[in-house]
Amino acid sequence: MKQCCLLIIACIAALSSRAQQIYGRVADAQTREALPGVTVRLCHAPSGCTTNSAGRYELNAASADSIIISFTGYISQRIPVEQAQKRSVIYLQPSATNLNEIIVSSSREQQPRTTAPIAISTVSSQQLNEAKPVTLDQVLNKVSGVYMVDLGNEQHTMAIRQPIGYKSLFLYLEDGIPIRTIGDFNHNALIEINMAALRNIEVIRGPASSLYGSEAVGGAVNFITSAPTLVPTAKLQLEGSNWGYRRADFNISSTVKKLGFVVSGYYANQHNGYMDHSDFHKLALTGKLVYQANEKNKWTNAISYIDYKTDQTGGLDSAHFFARDYKNFQTFTYREVNALRIRSTWEHTWNNTNHTSFTAFFRNNRIGQNPFYAIKDVRGTPKAGGQINSDGFNSYGIIIQHKKQFGWKQAALIAGLSMDYSPASFWADYIDITKDAAGYYRSYIKTDSSLTDYNVGLLNSAAYTQFEFVPLTRLKVVAALRYDRMDYNFVNHLTPSAYTGAPSERNNFNALTPKLGLTYDLGRDHGIYANYSVGFAPPNISELYTGVKVPVLKPATYYNCEAGGWMAFAKGKGYVDLSLYYMKGSNEIISVREADGSYVNRNTGETSHKGIEWNIKYTPIRSLFFRTSGTYALHEFKAYEDGAKVYTDNQMNGAPKWITNTELTWKPSFLAGFRIGAEWQHIGDYYMDPANTSKYGGYDLFNARVGYEWKGFECWVNAMNLGDRLYATTAEKSAYGKTYRVGPRQTFNIGIAYTFTGK
Repeated sequence: MKQCCLLIIACIAALSSRAQQIYGRVADAQTREALPGVTVRLCHAPSGCTTNSAGRYELNAASADSIIISFTGYISQRIPVEQAQKRSVIYLQPSATNLNEIIVSSSREQQPRTTAPIAISTVSSQQLNEAKPVTLDQVLNKVSGVYMVDLGNEQHTMAIRQPIGYKSLFLYLEDGIPIRTIGDFNHNALIEINMAALRNIEVIRGPASSLYGSEAVGGAVNFITSAPTLVPTAKLQLEGSNWGYRRADFNISSTVKKLGFVVSGYYANQHNGYMDHSDFHKLALTGKLVYQANEKNKWTNAISYIDYKTDQTGGLDSAHFFARDYKNFQTFTYREVNALRIRSTWEHTWNNTNHTSFTAFFRNNRIGQNPFYAIKDVRGTPKAGGQINSDGFNSYGIIIQHKKQFGWKQAALIAGLSMDYSPASFWADYIDITKDAAGYYRSYIKTDSSLTDYNVGLLNSAAYTQFEFVPLTRLKVVAALRYDRMDYNFVNHLTPSAYTGAPSERNNFNALTPKLGLTYDLGRDHGIYANYSVGFAPPNISELYTGVKVPVLKPATYYNCEAGGWMAFAKGKGYVDLSLYYMKGSNEIISVREADGSYVNRNTGETSHKGIEWNIKYTPIRSLFFRTSGTYALHEFKAYEDGAKVYTDNQMNGAPKWITNTELTWKPSFLAGFRIGAEWQHIGDYYMDPANTSKYGGYDLFNARVGYEWKGFECWVNAMNLGDRLYATTAEKSAYGKTYRVGPRQTFNIGIAYTFTGK
């Protein structure tokens, strides 16, 4: 009898103990994605447990009345035990003013921002959601030191620690993989990004060649796509503008046991805009499957497809620009893009100190166009010449990376290999163009004259390594080294007398790019960093072979020194992030506008780039958010001659000294879900030509955004260029004259959305 009583008591105790076990999941309140590594502990307890790869936790709460949930970059929550037991998913809200957010682009592995000795900024999922950008420049220009130039209909170019230009000095990545093959750069490459699929964006300013290779000189922009949500979600979004812009977005996502999926995309269409011949359409689709086999194995498969076509609009001369005459003299020019990217990544965690990832990828890309910039008048006649061309490539590549952590001085080693083979082709045919008395290019006739016709077998191979350790308390040292080799196998199908008459040949370029950096934690969310890095930019295929008889370009090399620091305000009200840099370029390839309006690429002797960048976020009261970011920089030719013209010590053209973006947002506590914000974008004056004979005065734009969310429904109005300011996104001068690319007029984007969230 006694033994039976003891057995019953033991069973009751076991059941009672089990009744106190708390099971749950933790997810991001913005993206609904599972959050692994979240700390869950009992109130007043020094330790607890962390969520697994699926965001799950299990905690014995027998002796506490509440639990505390915390994670880097998120607002901590304290929840009563009874309430936690009833909630199957706990959503953590990202902190809009948190300094130490998690990043992945600095080392290809997750790490806190304050441990990375580089200038890096993040456009968060919350910023993307609230800004509702119709073009990426509307969010990237919020990043300090970044000026993404709007060329209309998602066309663009970039300026990060560089003047406005069209050079291959920026690397664009999707989930850490370049969206185009190295050696076939296109300044319009971000047309190939699906904005509806983005979770956040990370921007590295300055050379990142030690990890990502060539072209990562002025900066690297990593577009990180959404992962499957923890619970079933579906979103539909519709918007339009007063200038004929229409767009529909969708997103469907969920996780069932070990398999998660997300499908997202959008269709945009522009018709009858403020400028003649400026229509476009774009279809963007992305799908992702994630199979979490167990805690040690994860398999991710993703596919993206872009179908895009736009009318092309050129710049205006001074008379038409300042008269606000938005005529487009090109009536048939176009650009069309088809891009397909597929990747498969297997991640394996061997133990607590070893992690390996293997990625295989495929890219198929084609850009066809009848470019406005290729049109050249035939003097004395109502005729002009131009071309229709097509540039395409396939890529077959792999990336293998292993990370090893050591028990000594918190040391870690990352080593990787990458290779991709990308056979590319380019052809261009001459066209005869008819021009009327009013100056419009009305029609064209195809001819049998081939300007360019070649194939290039492009092979990129690289090995890289990064070592980090903590030699002293609060001091972290990071050293990286990468070797790149690029091989071109050029086959010209035309005769030497053709426009592109370069002989068939093989060329190769290689570079060893190091980086050494350190961070020092001063305590209380204060710290400093410094680094030295080298960037490498070999000539692109088009720079080497198109329109030349013999390749004459040399690789460009950049040597960069920078230092910076960060300081958080008391009580988590915000932070200041500061960077100072000096970068010296040798053999820099610049785009020079010729007298006939065409562009050629040339090596300069030397250039220098130096500046200061800042980012400040501050919340004086709980409902008011202030942010300002910007740069003051000086870009100069240090040794540059163009024939008899000497530009040494001149400021580089297209290089505004001041670029700033300031924003104030109010989210009243008495009206949950409502937001209203104002934004000021300032671009300072800059020289329009290397001779420094003419200046463009820059511009100031004012934007406003208002939105409201309620029970899954959302509506918003974005007012861009409130004062209908006349401005140019680019302004250039050559012997041909001055040319201004007109910036968008006053625009009102109105949208509605509904998001379904399951349990």
